[in-house]
Amino acid sequence: QVQLVESGGGLVQPGGSLRLSCAASGFSFSIYTMGWYRQAPGKQRELVATLTSGGSTNYADSVKGRFTISRDNAEKTVFLQMNSLKPEDTAVYYCNGKFKVRNYWGQGTQVTVSS
Repeated sequence: QVQLVESGGGLVQPGGSLRLSCAASGFSFSIYTMGWYRQAPGKQRELVATLTSGGSTNYADSVKGRFTISRDNAEKTVFLQMNSLKPEDTAVYYCNGKFKVRNYWGQGTQVTVSS
């Protein structure tokens, strides 16, 4: 069955870095647009970054220049490198895979930025 399993979240101080990983299985990973979304308490889920099968990226304005999305098709894994983290980056981060009408989500991983 389809699975997206995130890892790498945790507690980090402002200005610090984290690298999230999402291991995929059960679908043709290489043809999917993979992405990261986040949801802070009391807010709607929002796009963080996406990466198409052709290598095109899209970032939320709030993370441009600080976050980098990448993928390893051989390992069926998508990454989110997060640098210069801010308290407002605190949220549950979700991995997403999309292809035509198919849309898959992971269970989420908590990222907390606090001193």
